[in-house]
Amino acid sequence: AFHQYLTTPQNHKPVGKIVSKVEILFDQNNSHLTFGTQMADDLSDLLDDLAHIDKRVAELTKEIEAIAHSDETVRRLLTIPGIGALGATPLVAAAGDGRQFRKARDMAAWLGLVPAEHSSGGKQTLLGISKRGNGYVRCLIIHGARSCFLHVHRETHDLGRWLSGLEERTHRNKAVVAVANKRTRSAWAILTRPGDNYLRTKGAAA
Repeated sequence: AFHQYLTTPQNHKPVGKIVSKVEILFDQNNSHLTFGTQMADDLSDLLDDLAHIDKRVAELTKEIEAIAHSDETVRRLLTIPGIGALGATPLVAAAGDGRQFRKARDMAAWLGLVPAEHSSGGKQTLLGISKRGNGYVRCLIIHGARSCFLHVHRETHDLGRWLSGLEERTHRNKAVVAVANKRTRSAWAILTRPGDNYLRTKGAAA
């Protein structure tokens, strides 16, 4: 029964990866590996739990996407590469129309996506990002920025050349933060200008 569960097609892909690894442990053709019935039952229960959680995540993701596409402001934010429904909805909830920020850099600073500074003896030193503000939204924006490096077509997308240049000049983590900062600035422009969408211009970096 346990082996039949492992091969059922109903499991979602993330859970399927775990299942494929567990299945090796229960390979019926591997006679020198023997597990008790209790362990098999426990693992089966855990995999059922994982499948349930994975299904709920998929359902909630669909609900969030539906909410995102029903809101005009969020729909406009979705035109920005690297900002999806999971990032746009909490950004709008936290920042509103963005008019409390005088300029785009202020909103990036509010999310902790600008370098912290230290001054001593008249000398100013730039440190890592300040990480102040809403950590949850910042995390989602950074995850979205990271996806740009994985999914943006370097030859055809307006961000392509800029992303490649960033990777050549700096460490990947710093490059991701730079993209997150720029995406936040683009988001501020859209929030504060009703009706505007992100405009792709060949060769542009924003």
